[in-house]
Amino acid sequence: MDLRESLDVLMFVAACAVLLTGFPVAFTLAGIALAFGLIGMAFGVFDFGFMAALPQRIYGNMTNDVLIAVPLFVFMGTMLERSKVAEELLENMGRLFGRLRGGLGFSVSIVGALLAASTGIVGATVVTMGLLALPTMLRRGYDPSLAAGSIAAAGTLGQIIPPSIVLVLLGDTLANSYQKAQLEQGIFSPETLSVGDLFAGALLPGLMLVVFYILYQVFRAALDPKSSPAMPVDETISTAELYRSTLRALVPPIALIVAVMGSILGGIATPTEAAALGAVGAILLAGERAGGMKRAVHLAALCLIALLALTSVMDLRTARSEISGTDMAGIWFAYLLCAGVFAGLAASVYRLWQNGVLAEVSQSTARITSMVFVILIGAALFSLVFRGLGGDETVHEFLTSMPGGTFGAVLTVMLIMFVLGFFLDFIEIIFVVVPIVAPILLMMDVNPVWLGVMMAINLQTSFLTPPFGFALFYLRGVAPESVTTMQIYRGAIPFVLLQLLALAAIASFPALATWLPRVFFGGSGFL
Repeated sequence: MDLRESLDVLMFVAACAVLLTGFPVAFTLAGIALAFGLIGMAFGVFDFGFMAALPQRIYGNMTNDVLIAVPLFVFMGTMLERSKVAEELLENMGRLFGRLRGGLGFSVSIVGALLAASTGIVGATVVTMGLLALPTMLRRGYDPSLAAGSIAAAGTLGQIIPPSIVLVLLGDTLANSYQKAQLEQGIFSPETLSVGDLFAGALLPGLMLVVFYILYQVFRAALDPKSSPAMPVDETISTAELYRSTLRALVPPIALIVAVMGSILGGIATPTEAAALGAVGAILLAGERAGGMKRAVHLAALCLIALLALTSVMDLRTARSEISGTDMAGIWFAYLLCAGVFAGLAASVYRLWQNGVLAEVSQSTARITSMVFVILIGAALFSLVFRGLGGDETVHEFLTSMPGGTFGAVLTVMLIMFVLGFFLDFIEIIFVVVPIVAPILLMMDVNPVWLGVMMAINLQTSFLTPPFGFALFYLRGVAPESVTTMQIYRGAIPFVLLQLLALAAIASFPALATWLPRVFFGGSGFL
C-alpha cells in the first residue's frame, strides 16, 4: 500500500476516532479534511485544486430544492410534538386497546407509527413515548423489559416510515450517487431518483415492521399473560364516547399524514411542496389544540383540503400564455381558498405566539436545520479531500474484491454501516459513508430504491441494538429509576431480531421496496 492509499484510509479512521470523542461533527469532518489535505500536499500526493470545487458544492447544497424540505419537515414534527398530539393519541388508543391483553403494547406500536409519519424525528418520538407511555405500562403491571423494548422499537420507526428526515437526506445523497454511477458507466442521459421514489419504497417495509411488532406482542401476551395484562374497564366512559374521543384524536393527524403523503404519491406535489403543506397543517392542528378562534382554524383546514382537491383536477398555473375560462375561474376560486387558509393560519400563529409555543418550535427548527447544513458543508470538504487522496479507488477495489460479487459487496457495506451506527448519528453516516460506497454499489446494478430502504432499516436496527443503540440511550434518559439498563437491553433484543427478519425479507423479495414506486412512478427506468 503506497502513501496515497495509506492517507485515505488513515483519514477515515481518524475522522471516526475524533467523532467518538464527542467533538462537534461538522468541525471534525472539516478539520480532519484540511489536516490530511495539507499532509497530502506536503508529500506531493494531493492536488489542492480539489478544494476549488468546495464553494460550488456549498452553493449547490444551499440552493438544492430537495433539502428545503428538511427545515419544513423538522418544523412540522416539532410543532406536532409541542401540540400534545402524542399525549391524546396514547391516552385514547390505550383506553381503546387496553381491555385486551397486550393492548397497551399495540397502542404504543400504532401511535409510534403515526408519530413517525408525522414527526420523523427518532429522538423526539422515543423521549415523548418514554415519558407518556412507560409509566402507564409499568403502573398497569407490564413487564419492564417488554414495555421498554416496545417503546424504543416504536420510536425508531421515524427512521423508515415516510415522511422521514432520514429518507429526505438519504434520497438526496443517493440521487447524486446514482447520477454519478451512471455517468461513470458512460450513460450521459441518466435516470433520476427522487425522494418521492424512496418515500414510496419505504412505505410497505415500514408498515411491515409495525405488523411484526404487534404480532410479537400478541404472541408474548398469549405465551406469558402476566407480562402484558389487560387494563380494567373504565365504567365511567361509555363505548360510544370512547370511540368518539378516539376518532377526535386520530382523524386530524391521520388526515395530515394522508394529505402530505397522498400529495407526493399522487403526483400533486413534490416532497418539498408537501413538506410546506405539512408545516401549514401542523400549525393549524396545533392552533386548534391551543384553543381559541377554532372556527377560523376549521375553515382553513377545509380550504386546504379543497385546494388539494382543486389542484388534482384543474391546471392552476398562472404562467401560461393561454388560460381557458374554466381554469381562470378555478384560479380565482383557489385565491379565495388561500385567503381562507391565511385567516386560519393567522389565528393559529397568534395563539401559538401568545402561549410561547411558536418561539420554542422556531428555535428548535433553526437549531436542528443549522446542524444538518453545517454538517453537510463539513462532509462536502471531507468528501473532496477523500477523493483527492484516491479514496474512491480504494473503496472500489475493496468492494469489488469481496467474495460473493454484488451480494458480498452489499453485505459488507451493510455490516460496516451497522457498526458505525453504534457510534455515529445517521446524519454523519448519510453524508460521509453513503457518498463513498453508494456509487460503487449502484454501478454493480443494485436498485437504488431497494438500496436506500435497506440502508434506512439497517440504520434503524443499529440504533436499537444494545449496548450502543441511540434509541436506548434516549429511553434510558427518561425512564424511571426502577427500570434498569439491562431490562431496556433485554426488551430491545426481540425487536432487533424482528428488524433483521424484515431486512432478510426485503433482501429476499426486493419487490417489497420496489413495487409501490413502480405503481406510482412507473416511468422511472431503474424500476
